[in-house]
Amino acid sequence: MKEKDILSFSCIELVGLFEREFPSIVQGANLSKDWKEFEQFLRGYVRLALTTHSTSSSIKRFFRMFMNETRYIRDFSTGEKIRYEPIKWLWQALRGEGDGIHPDFLLDWYYLFKKYRIDEVVLPDRARCDQWRGRWKTGMDEDVARERRENRERICGLLIGKIEKRDKLNTRYRFEEEMSLERKRELVNEWWGDYKFHLALAVRDPDELNLFMGNTLSPELMKLLLRAKQKGIPFFVTPYYLSLLSIRVDGYDDSTIRSYVIYSEELVENFGQIRAWEKEDVVEPGKPNAAGWLLPNATNIHRRYPEVAIFIPDSMGRACGGLCALCQRMYDFQKGHLNFNLDRLKPTDGWEVKMERLMMYYEHDSQLRDILITGGDALMSQNQTLERILDAVFRMAVRKRELNKRRGKGKKYAEIQRVRLGSRLLAYLPNRVNDGLIEVLKRFREKAEQVGIQQFFIQTHFESPLEVTEEVIHAARCLLEAGWIITNQAVFTVAASRRGHTARLREVLNRIGILTYYTFSVKGFEENYALFAPNSRSVQEVLEEKVCGNLSMELGKEVLELLEYPERIPSELPGLLDKYRQPFLATDRNVMNLPGIGKSMTFQTVGMTKEGKRILRFSLDAGRRHSPQVDHEGNIYIVESKSIAAYLRQLQALGERVEDYSSLWDYAEGRTESRFALFEYPEPRIEITGDFTNLEMDS
Repeated sequence: MKEKDILSFSCIELVGLFEREFPSIVQGANLSKDWKEFEQFLRGYVRLALTTHSTSSSIKRFFRMFMNETRYIRDFSTGEKIRYEPIKWLWQALRGEGDGIHPDFLLDWYYLFKKYRIDEVVLPDRARCDQWRGRWKTGMDEDVARERRENRERICGLLIGKIEKRDKLNTRYRFEEEMSLERKRELVNEWWGDYKFHLALAVRDPDELNLFMGNTLSPELMKLLLRAKQKGIPFFVTPYYLSLLSIRVDGYDDSTIRSYVIYSEELVENFGQIRAWEKEDVVEPGKPNAAGWLLPNATNIHRRYPEVAIFIPDSMGRACGGLCALCQRMYDFQKGHLNFNLDRLKPTDGWEVKMERLMMYYEHDSQLRDILITGGDALMSQNQTLERILDAVFRMAVRKRELNKRRGKGKKYAEIQRVRLGSRLLAYLPNRVNDGLIEVLKRFREKAEQVGIQQFFIQTHFESPLEVTEEVIHAARCLLEAGWIITNQAVFTVAASRRGHTARLREVLNRIGILTYYTFSVKGFEENYALFAPNSRSVQEVLEEKVCGNLSMELGKEVLELLEYPERIPSELPGLLDKYRQPFLATDRNVMNLPGIGKSMTFQTVGMTKEGKRILRFSLDAGRRHSPQVDHEGNIYIVESKSIAAYLRQLQALGERVEDYSSLWDYAEGRTESRFALFEYPEPRIEITGDFTNLEMDS
């Protein structure tokens, strides 16, 4: 029986499968007068195996199914009370009495019983992992680059028509009267290297999107995108990023990056009712957020952990170089707080006064030593604006250091040690990294080092090796030469979660000098259903694919020594990988962001819904400090967005062999990986107080 056939089975067919393979289970269900009696039967069924399978993970999972006597859990993400009666539902389904029970529920039980009988996971060998990784193309492959050159020529022709229709008095990108077509094309090709040109000419409409994609979008998809426009979902795709997509029937597989541009049915349906997944981002004046932190306002500073707070400026940094379909701040686009009205986002006269006031939050906080400037996108701010923001950070860091001279031993506040700029423009618009930006970054680093700031990171977001182009390689090299280390955060979408894809991304990024930082499970509720990959797949990826990049102690030491000289990373890191016969460096951690809590992949599967969605009980990441407000949080239950079977059907639709994922059902628990040493904070030069400021604990 092939697994791909099983995925389409009805409940009746699955009960027949149970009768053939686990007849005693079906018999036990039919002979039990109620589900409580069936539960006792299952307990006995499991205990019989304890003598021979005392460490069986499947047995542990069985007993976790029995542990919750209340039969309810509260979903931590939604606050909803969820019925939790998987044993009862299994009893009903096996007797043919299951009302509203989805086949995916029975499928997960089937594989649990199968695991119970044959308790082993056969890990893929290195050759298999190499094969999976090697099937993914990059933006540097000649056939990909050739098609993109053709895309650029086609798009430039369309841009000429678009420019001719624009108001010539209000744009710097215009043609003179009676200019020849050849000269117009020369100008557009010249402007192509200017990131502002792409922002000015970005596609903002579904019909225009279809035009620029060669009218290849289906009528059904166009209806969906027009509904998205009517509901107020913004469209903003730069000509550069559109040139990365394939419009050929026989073109390269671009589904990972295409899913960032094309909206899903679920997103369109739920737009208008989207809630913030990050509970700590919901701020009421004078009240602590979900993590217990008091903040100056709801729009400029976000905070979850003691050491770091996000800073979002009132500038073009509130916008992005494109709208990612899975954006965690989609609720802010929904409210209009984030948008693509770029002219209106230019800083007002009062912004610098407000910025200095906001910097006082960092200055007078006892634990903050890390500022992450993001948005939106930090690099959307113009060079002059960004320099003013960094200068404000510098002055704040100086004042904080000076104030510590007045504080006694054990009373000193944490000083700023790390500055990060969060940006996806390296992927969306790499030409943003121009000479002016590099000068701003160099000047800041040189003076910031004098006041104790030790770490300078560009925190970017590449999702696919297809996003790595010649322009990206040049931009990365320039940033590294400016002394800023580049780290990447990827999101583990369905398309990105295919075998070998994320490993290939790590490999390609390392080869151009970028280190990986986090691989995130998709956040959000129903709006991101289409993109969510279950956490069991993330665990499987760590143990079966990412393992090829685990660092030995010797390699780790050499990498850390190299990272002290960012300008040498692009030329020397590939040699280190070759020296140790290492395809990539597994420096990132696969995690899920728990609302108001933090990042973790430490969980146990404790049950299922009737739809077959797994219920996970998470624990905090023990390897880092949390807000005292959440340090002693009780059970953290998360109901996953989709069942394992639904996810596998999506992979099938993408052309994947489901048998390549056969061990997925077995991964029912996870453990958060340790952090790579680079991402630890440096030892402070002073003893920091244990007291907290800007914190209000619930009684």
